[in-house]
Amino acid sequence: MTTHTFDVVILGGGSGGYAAALRAAELGKKVALIEKDKVGGTCLHRGCIPTKALLHAAEVAEHVRDAASVGVTATLEGIDAAGVRSYREGIVAKKFKGLEGLIKARGITVVAGSGRLDTDRAVVVGEDRYVGADVVLATGSFSRSLPGLEIGGRILTSEQALALDEVPKRVLILGGGVIGVEFASVWRSFGAEVTIIEALPHLVPNEDIALSKGLERAFRRRGIAYSLGVRFQSATQTADAVTVTLEDGKTFEADYLLVAVGRGPATADLGFAEAGATLDRGFVIVDEELRTGVPGLWAVGDIVPGLQLAHRGFLQGIAVAERIAGLSPAPMPEANIPRVTYCSPEVASVGITEEAAVAAHGAEQVVSYDYNLAGNGKSEIIGTGGLVKVVRLKDGPVLGVHLLGDRVGELITEGQLAVAWEAHPEDIAPLIHAHPTQSEALGEAFLALAGKPLHAL
Repeated sequence: MTTHTFDVVILGGGSGGYAAALRAAELGKKVALIEKDKVGGTCLHRGCIPTKALLHAAEVAEHVRDAASVGVTATLEGIDAAGVRSYREGIVAKKFKGLEGLIKARGITVVAGSGRLDTDRAVVVGEDRYVGADVVLATGSFSRSLPGLEIGGRILTSEQALALDEVPKRVLILGGGVIGVEFASVWRSFGAEVTIIEALPHLVPNEDIALSKGLERAFRRRGIAYSLGVRFQSATQTADAVTVTLEDGKTFEADYLLVAVGRGPATADLGFAEAGATLDRGFVIVDEELRTGVPGLWAVGDIVPGLQLAHRGFLQGIAVAERIAGLSPAPMPEANIPRVTYCSPEVASVGITEEAAVAAHGAEQVVSYDYNLAGNGKSEIIGTGGLVKVVRLKDGPVLGVHLLGDRVGELITEGQLAVAWEAHPEDIAPLIHAHPTQSEALGEAFLALAGKPLHAL
C-alpha cells in the first residue's frame, strides 16, 4: 500500500468538501480531495442546480401560458422533456467544468475513488493511503425512504425524478417539505396533476405558519392538491400506476410516486466510528467549531446535524479550512443561515419564527408585522402575491424575516444582515429601497415596526 502525505485530506467533494479544499489551498495548504463520483456532489449534479434549472423552465412555461394577460401573443404547445433535460444537463456541465478548472488552478490533488477513514488521520482509497495533518469528513447525504417503502419502478427519489424522460400526467409526492413542494411546482407548471401527501398539519412545516398557510393558498389556486395531517401507510404499484394508502384508509393513484421525506447522512461503513468519531443516528457529532473530538478530525455539511443546505456546507468548509490554518472565524448560529424553497411562489426565511420567538421571550415581548405584496408595485407587475413578515423583540432587534412570493429568495440576504447584526427596525427604516423593487416590501415592514409606515395603515 502506497502512502501519500498532505496537509489536509478531505473525504467528499460536494459543497462542504470542495469549499474546504479551495479555501485551504488558498491559505497555502497542500490538499487532497477524495470523491467517488464527481466534484460538486449532490448539489451540482443531482440537487440544487439541476432542480433550479427545472424550476426556471417551469417559470418560462407559466409565462408563456399567461402571456396574453400582459398583451403578448404566445402559445404554449407543450413541454419537450428531452429539450428540458438537455438544457438542465448543459447548465450542470458548464458549472462542473468551471469547478474542475478552479480546483486545478488552486493545485488541489483530486483522488477519484471510494475512500474509507482509517486511524491516525488517514483515508484509504483502494491500495493507497492518504494521510493528512488534518482530515475533513464531508461525505454528504442520500435520499431517505420510509420503512417498507421500496424505491424502484414507479416509486422514485428526487434523483430518479430528475432523470425521467417524460412529464407525468398524474404524480403523487410523499412529503411536503422543500424537495416535495419544488417538484410539485415544476410538474404542475408542466401540466401534471399533482397531489402532495404530508403527515404534518402544514406544507413546509419548518417555516413560520404565515408562510405555510400562504403557500397552501397559492398551491390551491394553482391546482396543486394536498393531503395534510394523515400519515402514509403503504404503497403498491403495477406496470402502469402507483396506489398510496394513508392510515385513515384514503387512497390515491397516479403514474408515479416521488418519495421526498428528507435526506440521511452518508456515513455508513466509512470507518468514522472506528476512528473515534461520535455518531448519532448516522450524523457526526461536532462542537461549535466543527471538531469531532478526535485531534485533527473535522466534519462539515449534511453529515453534521442541522440544516442540510449547500451554502451551509460552503460556510462550514471555509470555516474549517481557516481554523486549520490558524485563523479564528466566528461560529455561525443555524438560525442566521438563510433558507429558500424555490417553488412558485418562493418561500424564504432567516432567523426564528414568531412561534419560536414567543416561546423564547414571551408573547408580550414579541412584535410582528405582515406586509402583503399586493401593496408592492414590482410584485404587481410580475404578477405575484405573497407577504413579508418581520418578527422583532419589543423595543429590540429583528429576530426573524419570513418571505413568500415569486423571486423573494433574492431578498433574503437583507433579512440575514438584519438578523445577524441584531439590527433594530429603527436602524433600517431610514435606508432607502429603490423604487419599484420587491425589496420595498421588506422596507415597508421595517418602517411599520419602527412606527412610521408609508404605504400601509
